[in-house]
Amino acid sequence: MMYHLQKFLLLHLLTCLRQNALGSEIIHGKKAPDDLMLYMASVQNNKGHVCGGFLISEDFVVTAAHCDKNESTHVVLGTHNLKKVDNGTTTDVIKRCKHPRYVNRTCGNDIMLLKLSRKVQLNNRVQPIQLPRADNKIKVKGKCRVAGWGLTKTGGKVVDVLQVAEVPIVNPAVCKREWKEIRVNLPDDVICAGGYDTNKGFCQGDSGGPLVCGGTAAGVVSFNMRKNCDYPNVPNIYTDVSKNLAWIKGILKKKDC
Repeated sequence: MMYHLQKFLLLHLLTCLRQNALGSEIIHGKKAPDDLMLYMASVQNNKGHVCGGFLISEDFVVTAAHCDKNESTHVVLGTHNLKKVDNGTTTDVIKRCKHPRYVNRTCGNDIMLLKLSRKVQLNNRVQPIQLPRADNKIKVKGKCRVAGWGLTKTGGKVVDVLQVAEVPIVNPAVCKREWKEIRVNLPDDVICAGGYDTNKGFCQGDSGGPLVCGGTAAGVVSFNMRKNCDYPNVPNIYTDVSKNLAWIKGILKKKDC
């Protein structure tokens, strides 16, 4: 029995590692208003911006687990313009809490919490975003928002000013079918939005940013199809925050992972 279980887990791991899907920038978006999306975080290392993220409490930021490879050292909060960064907008990361079941972004659990070195001051420039309920339901074709500082087209350039785009929710059955046609079996803890039947979505550079639906952080930018941002192709994939709530709340409660 144990042998068969180990064999199954090994096959699952190999399947995940073979599936090659990457992604994350805002396509056909517009400049985000300065007085909105005050939860947005630029996750950075010593070379600058590497991923997006969003503030959920005074001392924790959510991003994608696959961003861990960039070894983030700090986050920028309180400005939408990455040319306007100083000691007042920068907070060090002292611990990266990657989901314990994360293996590869196409296998699910692509979510990570960053513990900040200090509690950030909440004001008219910095505010946390509300988390969804565990029974969160998102209407198919409902409109949500995604934002980030990534590329604006395939092979394009990154931007200094936060961009935001409105993206429609894609039917989960349709999404799974489209991805299966390119030999990727989607995990269960994902939301599909944008990148399909629309010219809007994300591409490289915005991983970890939020999918905002009804004022809550419903999803985390995870991956698209092999860095191809020439939409429409296949739906963009986000980690479903509502299916990771117990894990998130456990970390927030003990202030550690």
